Amino acid sequence: MSRSHVPLIALLFISFVVATHARSGLFNLAHLAKSTRDIVIGTIKDLDRYRFTPDDIVQLSKNLVMGYPFEAVSSAINMICSSALASKTIRSLVKPDLSKIKFQLRTTCKKYSYTLMNAYKILHSPEFDPKKKVVILVTGWTTTVDDTDTIDALAKAYNCRGDVNFVAVDVGNYVDTFYTWAAMNTIEIGKSLAEGIYLLTQVVPLKNIHLIGHSLGAHIVGTAGRYYKRKTGKLVPRITGLDPAKPCFNLGHELSGLHRGDAKFIDVIHTNAGVLGKREAMGDADFYPGGLHPLPKGCLTLLCAHARSWVYYAESVYPGNELNFMAKLCTSQKELINNRCPGAEYPMGYAVPHKVKGNYFLKVRGRAPFGLSASRKNLSSQATCGLCPYKTEEDRGFTLYSFIANFFSF
Repeated sequence: MSRSHVPLIALLFISFVVATHARSGLFNLAHLAKSTRDIVIGTIKDLDRYRFTPDDIVQLSKNLVMGYPFEAVSSAINMICSSALASKTIRSLVKPDLSKIKFQLRTTCKKYSYTLMNAYKILHSPEFDPKKKVVILVTGWTTTVDDTDTIDALAKAYNCRGDVNFVAVDVGNYVDTFYTWAAMNTIEIGKSLAEGIYLLTQVVPLKNIHLIGHSLGAHIVGTAGRYYKRKTGKLVPRITGLDPAKPCFNLGHELSGLHRGDAKFIDVIHTNAGVLGKREAMGDADFYPGGLHPLPKGCLTLLCAHARSWVYYAESVYPGNELNFMAKLCTSQKELINNRCPGAEYPMGYAVPHKVKGNYFLKVRGRAPFGLSASRKNLSSQATCGLCPYKTEEDRGFTLYSFIANFFSF
């Protein structure tokens, strides 16, 4: 989400109004109440089989009060939105214009923009190195390429590494709008992005391209991978989905979004499972840091939880942090805590092996550094790494990464 910090209730209210105006007639308060009751009862029944620490009690309490009720609301709205879209009564009034969608190369000090249809011109940038890999990031609802914490944090982390060309996709005019319209636009934007990637691969080997998407952006890169395959018969090597958006996206429905098969390897990080983000496994390897609770450790708001996916990923990108988040193939966080998950540990995020398959669980901290294997010494050294050396001392001492990571922490 952007610095505007659009309240979650605005998203839910907008989606509800759009859906009900579509005359679906499916919304029923009794069903919503029953769903909420079932979630709470199911949680309570599990209490006698679990040994709680004081921290566990805090986490459970905040999820019962602020997490699970919103999950029930989100599920009802998601059903309504999918039905409304299937009825064809909703049309986006903000259609994507291919000529206005751009790649933006982010370096430590400058931003270079090129339209998707002229993607090959990115080679003319004095700071683009065709020998390096290319990471392409697409963000989500209410974000613009020049005003989003997600892009700033990941650009800083990758520029600190210095071994990739970091590129953001400027789609703000088509996702910074009415949520349902933005969701519908993911298909057209994804198709356009596929065209841009095709032109880029005329000069950059496909094996060197990695697509990353947060929230709605995860569905955009999934669509891009799917349409690139249709156009060329080839799959992009890797897609990373960071808490893919839940409302309106359901496999087999009007908007399917990101799903397994859109790339050779897909890894997904879920941090606001069941509310703003999808709970279901969507990739080859799905990671659930802290488990399936809507609010992970350290978050008191849903926006914080939704952002944690890119915060965790950005942390893993910094040199020396590749193994910060070690996860195990498992059936639940409870099984992990009780040491009932045999097998090796694998890193979540930047260094995930492309051979891993299945659902992975791991423990995380509530504050930066979030990975249990992280070094606080590394965190301090990364404060200025990846920033422009010509900025002022005040600019160098302030990082959006640390600010966003801790602003909503508990």
